[in-house]
Amino acid sequence: MRLTLAPAALIALAPASAFAVNYLSPEQAAQLIFPDADRFDAQTVLPEGGGRTLGVRVAKKAGVLLGYVVLDDVIGKVELISYAVGVAADGSVKQIEILAYRESHGGEIRLPAWRRQFVGKSAAAPLRVGEDIANISGATLSCTHVTDGVRRIVTALGAARRAGTVG
Repeated sequence: MRLTLAPAALIALAPASAFAVNYLSPEQAAQLIFPDADRFDAQTVLPEGGGRTLGVRVAKKAGVLLGYVVLDDVIGKVELISYAVGVAADGSVKQIEILAYRESHGGEIRLPAWRRQFVGKSAAAPLRVGEDIANISGATLSCTHVTDGVRRIVTALGAARRAGTVG
């Protein structure tokens, strides 16, 4: 007996990662966040007290520090969300870009209005969903995990800036 599946049945059996959409490459995100930069120097930052190492791209124009771009991945509900955080030279968030979203729901975190909530925030801000960052219904885990990731990044980068180990 030969078993055949209709195309709709094959789509239904596809893993959730079949919904993956790549929006930007890391290089495109860095240029979008710091369009005036003429160079991006790669650096590694080890957060105080351990934790995940940050891969930092230091944005410069004519040798002058513009800021930093940190690439990161967090789990949404079950799949990874790849994003970039642009941090100005003063340690405040300049911009956030979603590089790849792999969940079947919750892609609204890509909306400019949601991402703009982070602009100007620093390690001194709560950076918590429900406090200074609004939740998106149906994307609660994505909102929470990206927000947690941004908080981790600005905190670790702030400590590295104070210690003089980045830039």
